[in-house]
Amino acid sequence: MKHLTGLPLIILSFFLLWPAIWLYAEIQPVAPKTGAGQQPSVASGCLRCHTSIRLDANHQFACSRCHGGDAQATEQSSAHQGLIVRPSHPSFMQQTCGQCHPQRVQSANQSLHFTLKNKVNVIRHHFGAKVSLAQALEIPEQESPTTPLGLADDMLRRRCLRCHPYSNGDSYSAVTHGTGCASCHLPWQDGKMADHVFQRPKDRQCLSCHYSNHVGWDYYGRYEHDFNWEYRTPYTLKTNSYYPPRPYGLEYHDLAPDIHQQAGLICIDCHRQPGHEQKGAKLGCTTCHGWQPGIKPGLSNLLVVDSSLQLLGAKDGVKHTVPLLRHPAHQKYGKEVACQVCHGQWSFNDAPTHLLRTEEIDYDLWEWLSAQGSSAVEQLIDYNAYADEELPLTMPDGLTGSSRPGLWLKGYGQRRWEQLRIRRDQDGIIKVFRPILDLRLSMKDAEDEVVFDNVHGKGNGELPYTPHTTGHAGMLYLDRFQDLLVPAGEQAQ
Repeated sequence: MKHLTGLPLIILSFFLLWPAIWLYAEIQPVAPKTGAGQQPSVASGCLRCHTSIRLDANHQFACSRCHGGDAQATEQSSAHQGLIVRPSHPSFMQQTCGQCHPQRVQSANQSLHFTLKNKVNVIRHHFGAKVSLAQALEIPEQESPTTPLGLADDMLRRRCLRCHPYSNGDSYSAVTHGTGCASCHLPWQDGKMADHVFQRPKDRQCLSCHYSNHVGWDYYGRYEHDFNWEYRTPYTLKTNSYYPPRPYGLEYHDLAPDIHQQAGLICIDCHRQPGHEQKGAKLGCTTCHGWQPGIKPGLSNLLVVDSSLQLLGAKDGVKHTVPLLRHPAHQKYGKEVACQVCHGQWSFNDAPTHLLRTEEIDYDLWEWLSAQGSSAVEQLIDYNAYADEELPLTMPDGLTGSSRPGLWLKGYGQRRWEQLRIRRDQDGIIKVFRPILDLRLSMKDAEDEVVFDNVHGKGNGELPYTPHTTGHAGMLYLDRFQDLLVPAGEQAQ
């Protein structure tokens, strides 16, 4: 037999060595690449499974820098040793995001989005609390509430505070989001994280919390449907095998959106640093519309062009000319009447809001009302209504994720949007009010015994509210508040 020499031998050697070359390449770290949109220097142990990961130009470093684990490992079990699944969660923000953004993380931790102290303290004081809390995590956990305040605390932790930076939100596709920094700065689509490209918040991130008849949804002209499936449209028969898509948990009416939204402005055009602010300058309509030549604009995205004021839109970079206050009514009533009294087109007027904590439920009655803006409630009712063996009535804590006995059910005395509630506030200003605190709390124990029945707090529950439904005032604007004006003679006394 003739021996192989020259080119044939080289070709044969290449095919014999190819498996070893391929294996060596697979277990080596990926070489760094530069340029926008290029993949970072990340060990192949991560990329082998997470092939769709895409990072922005400012985060081109190894996954383990934020997520921990072993980036050099080739087996999942060893690669995930010490893994931090949610590195931007408030529990880890300082050691992960804080490596590069210490001041941002510090200010975010103290902001209202993270402490939630305004919402928490308003409700707790309404039900008898004497001391204010610094943050939501200080709300006492209640295994079995014995006081109205304890019942309100359990409602806050398990029914109200489900969509904020401590959790991923409900499981409906449009309201699931990241935690901590990622709740605003990472994009989610159809209930899943779309990529690792950090960006300025878009309205999609804002609406993942500000939905369901809360401020933000009104900006888009959305008003939630009633809970009973026969009063929601499009009407569909409910079966075990078919559920119509409800990205926000419930269908909604399409009402008149805010005039700023129609012009193409998004939330951060006005709320410039919503996740980081603590006690910034007070923002209002006159921040833009009350500007006068020679005065420095109150927002960084406001530009003075010749003698006019323009707002640079964050969504598309379009310059919007800001109309200034010209109508004589602004001069006459501006110090006594809030802007939305004339310019608000509609407001949320759901009242009273009934909330029942129960450990016993008649599924034949509640099956029709399982969709009520909480995926935990809906899934449990729908399962137990048809299952041979029922699941226990428990509900997770929105701040810690731990489950406790008792399911919080919700309902309304009436649901309205057509009429603005207008009256004079304690500071003397005529404002729009909303029955935000018109809450009625009840509780039944496992023996179906009533522990609390229709408990409500102080007053009528109405608080000043700024509906984000701005429109033209119209010819009859004065009819909204003229009966509340103080006669000129009485003002002088």
